[in-house]
Amino acid sequence: MTDTSTESNQATVAKIAIKPYLPKRLIALLVVYTLSAISGLIAANSLADLSAMLCILTLMMVLAILGRQKAGLYLLRVYCVLQLLLYSLLPIIMYDPDNLVAGPTTFDFGLFQAVVADWVIYSVLIALGIIQVWISFNAKVKAWFKPRMNLNIMSS
Repeated sequence: MTDTSTESNQATVAKIAIKPYLPKRLIALLVVYTLSAISGLIAANSLADLSAMLCILTLMMVLAILGRQKAGLYLLRVYCVLQLLLYSLLPIIMYDPDNLVAGPTTFDFGLFQAVVADWVIYSVLIALGIIQVWISFNAKVKAWFKPRMNLNIMSS
């Protein structure tokens, strides 16, 4: 009888001792967000621009996620869902008759130049949005955050 209770106590202690780790897919997403936010800050004319403020907000979200704040998880989920919504509405927005630009879409990668159909661009963007939403709503990503943390970003 004591062996069973000792084993169950050891199992409980082992479960408590296991600390969650930062998932690799979340690390990849945070690297992409950090690089895009830094490049957006470099490209911005001033910090008062709306784009610069969104880049700063993205960097603050990355810091909240690294700090295991529950608010960072909620910000990440809202950010990803809004991006997917924007990517999904992009074909409708771009094919407004008043703003329609005639001609194919060309990409220049140094010496390489490619003509890409619009549906390919929209498909890639929507697929990237779906991947972001999948990462943000993943159980391993949720396990990274502190379960009893309040929504105050400044608390530890």
